[in-house]
Amino acid sequence: MAVPTHKTSKAKKRSRRGGRGGINTPAIHMNENGAYVLNHHVAADGTYKGKQVTENK
Repeated sequence: MAVPTHKTSKAKKRSRRGGRGGINTPAIHMNENGAYVLNHHVAADGTYKGKQVTENK
């Protein structure tokens, strides 16, 4: 069985694991009408890709 010759330091271990995890924020942008919308979602004003798909409340 392979055994490490030296102990791996905290800095070495943390730098190796640094790319994992993190915060994933959803991509939010403003559409033509000025409403904020998530990608692939209908906006609050009922538009999707510039077309009215639902009726306003």
